[in-house]
Amino acid sequence: MAKQQIEQVAIEALIPYARNSRTHSDAQVAQIAASIKEFGFTNPVLIDEDDGIIAGHGRTLAARKLGLEQVPCIRLTSLSSAQKKAYIIADNKLALNAGWDDEMLKVEIQELTELDFNLDLLGFNADELHKLVDDVSFDPATEDDQGKLDQLDPKWISCPKCGGEFDARQA
Repeated sequence: MAKQQIEQVAIEALIPYARNSRTHSDAQVAQIAASIKEFGFTNPVLIDEDDGIIAGHGRTLAARKLGLEQVPCIRLTSLSSAQKKAYIIADNKLALNAGWDDEMLKVEIQELTELDFNLDLLGFNADELHKLVDDVSFDPATEDDQGKLDQLDPKWISCPKCGGEFDARQA
C-alpha cells in the first residue's frame, strides 16, 4: 500500500459525488464549521484521482461556509469504481453503528462543563446535553450506596444519587 499524503487542494477543484445518499442540513454544516473553527481542519477530505469527493462532503460544505480556499485532502487512487461507491456509503454508516458509554460520556461532559468549554461544539442538542449533565435518576440505590440505616442520622436522609438531603420526619 502506497503511503498516503495529505495535500492542500483548492476547494473549487473538489467535485461532490452527485449521488451521495448522505444529507447535511444547514444546522449540521454550521456545527461542522464551528468545529473546524475551534479545532482546525483535523479530518482530511478523501478524494479520488479526479478530485471527486469520496468522504468529506459535510466538511467541504463547512469549509465553503467559512470561506476557506483550500482544504487538506488524501487522494485515494487505488479504489475501483465499485469500491468508491461502497466506501462513500460505508464511511457514513459505520460511524453511525458506534455506540456510547453513557457513564463515561457523562463524566467527560461534566468535566468540560467545569472547564467552561462551549458544549455546543460537541454536536449534541440542548435536550441531550441536559439529560447527560442534569438528569437525576431516581432508581433505587443499593445498600452500599445509602449506607447502613442504623448509621444514619435519623432526622436527615441523603439521596445517594443527587446528594440532596431530606427531613426523614417529612418522608
